[in-house]
Amino acid sequence: MKFLFLTSGAHVPSTRFRMLPLATRLREQGHTCHVSHSFPEKYDHFPKIGFRPSQWLKRLLRRRDVLRARWGGYDAVILERELFDNASYDVEAALRRVARTLVLDIDDGVFLKFPEKFRQLLDMADLVVAGNRLLAEWASAVNRNVVIIPTCIDTSDYQPRPVTPPSDSARATGGRPVIGWMGTSGNIAYLREIAGPLRSLAARHDFEFQVIAGDRGMLDELPLEGVNVRFRPWKPESESTDILEFDIGVMPLSDDPWSRYKCGLKLLQYMAIGIPGVASPVGVNADIISQGIDGFLASTASEWETALAELLASPQRRQQMGTAARQTVLGRYSLEVNLPRWLEAVGQTVRRACDA
Repeated sequence: MKFLFLTSGAHVPSTRFRMLPLATRLREQGHTCHVSHSFPEKYDHFPKIGFRPSQWLKRLLRRRDVLRARWGGYDAVILERELFDNASYDVEAALRRVARTLVLDIDDGVFLKFPEKFRQLLDMADLVVAGNRLLAEWASAVNRNVVIIPTCIDTSDYQPRPVTPPSDSARATGGRPVIGWMGTSGNIAYLREIAGPLRSLAARHDFEFQVIAGDRGMLDELPLEGVNVRFRPWKPESESTDILEFDIGVMPLSDDPWSRYKCGLKLLQYMAIGIPGVASPVGVNADIISQGIDGFLASTASEWETALAELLASPQRRQQMGTAARQTVLGRYSLEVNLPRWLEAVGQTVRRACDA
């Protein structure tokens, strides 16, 4: 089959984890895949020309994609979220008129910002690919053709670190276990949820708290006095290996509408390299983790402290849960498992469109 992927941008997480791996694997299987990134990226602009001219450029190039969809002979056009981060959907409507099959991929609560726009996009789509159960429930209210495909991990890139000889983590931190968090700078604010437990633990345990992000954001404003904090700049080319220094991964979230629709990517990244995650039981996190088997769910400061203390105290417990975490990803959240499901759902939709 022949696919056109319309993405948010090469560096946007939803593109890097939901669109580009699919396109790569589909090409390996003999399918034709063209990828057209937003230029500039959907959530960005070129300062040298200003915000408005940047938006005009995005729209001009997306109009070119509409022409490509019309004349390119694509079996399906895959739309990642939406074309523009605003309330407009006129270009999507033009795309709907020329695309044989239109697939809408949703992996976040972006519809909370523009509800009317996304109701229209749901109505336009022949198939909605939802990143988790809650997103599927939302989409099913408008579109009956919905499939759940989680944000997947390419487990060939995310390999568990060796147990022996001693890990790079032990050498780099003098044997201290590492509690780690990786994410966007804007999400560093979520770490406030666990600042208290980390301070309390630091009084009794020798550990390092690593934060990997594009920049420090509000990290220095968090109440982490007494905690051995180490900031490391995020680099896309090494994110799958940078987290190999972690012994425990954390994903705190506030229980708000936006957080409830997240797809648990960082939690899955931790688990894929064979380390246990401790996460807030918000949204899909509660579906990913089996409590006490491959990680912990923690709602209160006391639960966070108890879970982290247990893992800090026992390398054997971390290894046991980390092995189970890796198996969870391999069995349910790997690209290898979910690519056939994606291709079957899209293929059936394409065939129905051809028969109509």
